[in-house]
Amino acid sequence: MPAEPRPPATAGPLGLLGGTFDPIHLGHLRLAEEAREALGLAAVRLIPAGQPPHRGEPRSSADQRLAMARLASTGNPAFEVDDSEVRAASKSYTVLTLERLRAELGPARPLVLILGADAFEGLPGWHRWQALFDLAHIAVANRPGYAPHGRRWPATLSPELAAACAGRHSSDPADLATAPAGRIVPFDMTPLAISASLIRDLVRTGHSVRYLLPDSVVDYIAAHHLYEGNGT
Repeated sequence: MPAEPRPPATAGPLGLLGGTFDPIHLGHLRLAEEAREALGLAAVRLIPAGQPPHRGEPRSSADQRLAMARLASTGNPAFEVDDSEVRAASKSYTVLTLERLRAELGPARPLVLILGADAFEGLPGWHRWQALFDLAHIAVANRPGYAPHGRRWPATLSPELAAACAGRHSSDPADLATAPAGRIVPFDMTPLAISASLIRDLVRTGHSVRYLLPDSVVDYIAAHHLYEGNGT
């Protein structure tokens, strides 16, 4: 019996997964796919950061990271790649990206910002972080080393973040489709101990990175001699 077709990307909640993607790897892609499935997302937009505000200069250029994201997403019709942060002349603040998407997609489309539990706990350090709740839902992925959702919500949150989250938490992903923004929904993800820093270190030391990221990205890294030489 043929599988049910996925809903078109113009309907239903749209997932948003940002990151430096230096380089994008299977951990990123698996997170996007599991979020799509667990949360009932119509599509997931991968948004490479042009100028990451919370970390040092990436080892590869913004255009190279964008190219790798496009290669990695090929073959999955539910994945889109957004180049807005790469093309922007300013720092890649999430709130500005969400404001641009609201202007593009309108006030009614449910937007779902996908964050790891560690990043979520650090929200009070983000630029205009409290405005995020007015612009999108937040889906919190439990990464390796974190307990499944429910057992740790909200005891580990700072008082400031806990106050901002009051009344927003939901354990039902279906709630994401009922409003454009404002909910916080945790979900579990498969632990994959893959990191961009590990991949860069393996390339630098002459080791194989195959099966840690898509073959197309492995080939791109080799063709452009990325991550070779000193540094991580």
